[in-house]
Amino acid sequence: MPCAGHTRATVDDRDVWLPATAAPALTAHEVHVWRANLDTLPDFRGLLAEEEAARAGRFHFEQHRARFIAARGWLRSLLGGYLHIDPGEVEFTYGERGKPGLGARFASPLRFNVSHSHELALIAVSEGRELGVDVEHVDSSTAGPEIAQRFFSAAEVAELQRLPQGHQRAAFFAGWVRKEAYIKAIGTGLFAALDRFTVSLTPGEPAELLDLEDDPQAALRWTLRELLPGEGYAAAIAVEGRGWQLRCFDWPPPVVWCHESEVS
Repeated sequence: MPCAGHTRATVDDRDVWLPATAAPALTAHEVHVWRANLDTLPDFRGLLAEEEAARAGRFHFEQHRARFIAARGWLRSLLGGYLHIDPGEVEFTYGERGKPGLGARFASPLRFNVSHSHELALIAVSEGRELGVDVEHVDSSTAGPEIAQRFFSAAEVAELQRLPQGHQRAAFFAGWVRKEAYIKAIGTGLFAALDRFTVSLTPGEPAELLDLEDDPQAALRWTLRELLPGEGYAAAIAVEGRGWQLRCFDWPPPVVWCHESEVS
């Protein structure tokens, strides 16, 4: 599956990134995004810290509990690979608004963010660049464009209403994941006012942060990219800065997920 926005006349070995079960080398000019089906991951229960195990135990439904354990254990396993330590030794810290990071003792520039919806999970990793990732299951039974009236900016609502009816649901979810990825990247999460900034959402157009009321220069400091994680899902990533290369990986093999692409 190609990464969104990546088009070339031919594809050679340099363009295709095969799945991997170990973290590849990461440079300051790269952003890695990993995809996994939570329902097919190994039992990572033994990797969880006591607090994580307790949190898992509070889920009412077994499926939700199992997916939380899978996502948390997979995150530990993946970060352990990048840090070259045992996954059980990974320690987390949380910002004032809940954004996760690595414990101070690691003194590492590694940044990460996680999102999952239904059985699909994405983990984004960078070296020194703040980032946020979001994935949503596009369910036809879920309210879509109607929610935009409450949470989107006036410009986004107007853009949505200009689109043909048949395109509005896809456009809504494209806009939603881009907005969520951005507020996760800046660490405000649920505390952010989603109507205070504007992203592109017209199908076929590049993902962009178009306007931010409180900080007009923000669009120059952040890059939005659409991701194509699979049929029935919408996803996006927001990354600090420009000039980075996106590399996408599937876990586990042997499915080819996506190709490298350059962000100018």
